[in-house]
Amino acid sequence: MLRSSIDLGTNTCLLLVAEWDASSKTVTRTQLDRSEIVRLGQGVDQNRMLHPDAMKRTLDCLKQYAQDLKALGLNPADTVAVATSQARDSSNGAKFFKEVQATTGFKFQILTGDDEAKYTFQGGLLPGMNPEKAVVIDIGGGSTEFMSTIGGKSLDLGSVRFTERFLKSDPVTDEEFWAAQAAIDQELQVLEPWRDDLDLESTLLGVAGTVTSLAQWQLDLPQFDAAKIDQVTLSRGDVHRMVEELKWRTIQERKEIVGMEPKRADVLLAGALILWRAMEVLDFSEVRVSTRGLRYGILNI
Repeated sequence: MLRSSIDLGTNTCLLLVAEWDASSKTVTRTQLDRSEIVRLGQGVDQNRMLHPDAMKRTLDCLKQYAQDLKALGLNPADTVAVATSQARDSSNGAKFFKEVQATTGFKFQILTGDDEAKYTFQGGLLPGMNPEKAVVIDIGGGSTEFMSTIGGKSLDLGSVRFTERFLKSDPVTDEEFWAAQAAIDQELQVLEPWRDDLDLESTLLGVAGTVTSLAQWQLDLPQFDAAKIDQVTLSRGDVHRMVEELKWRTIQERKEIVGMEPKRADVLLAGALILWRAMEVLDFSEVRVSTRGLRYGILNI
C-alpha cells in the first residue's frame, strides 16, 4: 500500500510517498520524494517565535504537497506529519499547526529530540547495513541528532541556528568562525562517554541536507541523484577541505558550486562545520552518506 510522510524541519520540508510493506515494515519502492527549503526556523533561536514570512512559505509548500497527495488518490489527513526543533522551540507553534490542519488537512506531531533521533536512525539506514555497527548523525537547521542501538542524544546544534548566532558576515570573519567552532566543540563534549561505549568498528552514517549537499559537491553532480549519493563516503579530510573553502567564499560564490541549492548556500558552512567537528571530537575518520532519514523512519509510527 502507499503511505506518505512529511518531515518539517527548521530549514526544509520533505514529502515522501512510498510503497509500504506492512509485514516487514519496510519501504519497497519510493514513488515521490520532494524537498523544499522553507526556513520555518527563521529567527526562532533569537525570538522563540515562528516568523510570519516563514509561516507563509511553509504553508504555501504544504498546500502544494496536499495537492500532490490528492492527485495520487491519497488523503492528506492520513499522512504521518512531524515537526522538529523549530516547533519545540517556538511559542506560537501550536497555533500555526492548527492553521495548517484547517487549511491542508495535515495533522502534525511535534517530536521530542529523543524521538527524532530514534526515527532518524531507523529511517536512515541503507539496505544491508548492520544496525549494531551504525551511528547516525542528522544535521538539521536547529538541532543535530546522534543515534545508535545503545542510544543517543539531540543537541541544539543546527545550520540555521549557528549561522544566525555566529556566522553573520559575508564572507565570515576568522573570529566568527572560531567562536562557532568553539561552541560546537563544547556542545559535543557531552557525547564523549557515549562514543566510548560504541563498537570500535562503528560506521558513521550522515543523513539530511548538509551531508547530501557535500556528497553532491564531492561528486561534481549537477543534479540530485539519490542512487549515486547513497554510494558516497567522505573522509574527515574531505569535510575539512570543504569547510575551509566555504569559509573563504561569499554566499554568492558558494552558489556557484556545482549542485549547490541556492537557498542552502548561506547555512551550508555551519552545517559542514558541525559535521567536521563531530568527526574530530568523536573520532570518526569517515562518514557514509544516506539520502534517507526521518521521513522514512516515521512511516513506522
